[in-house]
Amino acid sequence: MAWFILIIAGLFETFAVAMINQLSRKRNWQTVVLIIFGLGSALGLLSYSLQTIPMGTGYAIWTGISVVGSALIGMFYFGESKSWKRMLFVTLILSSAIGLKLIS
Repeated sequence: MAWFILIIAGLFETFAVAMINQLSRKRNWQTVVLIIFGLGSALGLLSYSLQTIPMGTGYAIWTGISVVGSALIGMFYFGESKSWKRMLFVTLILSSAIGLKLIS
């Protein structure tokens, strides 16, 4: 259950980062509320999952989910570069997170 909660926490972090990008494009109070909700949820769920999962592993996987998710959202929704080099390194980050899960 802690691993599932950790994944959800990473998705909330990804959502918050996407909202930060949205805020830089269009400033309004609704986006600020969504950022606060996303970050608060992400940190709360991360804290809960770290009661079971080792801190180093949990934090690395949480940030990995956020990095990969944010990069993909940037590429597909905000028109950022989809070069093969960028995709290669996103894949390396994802592989590292999966590797940490497998050895934990």
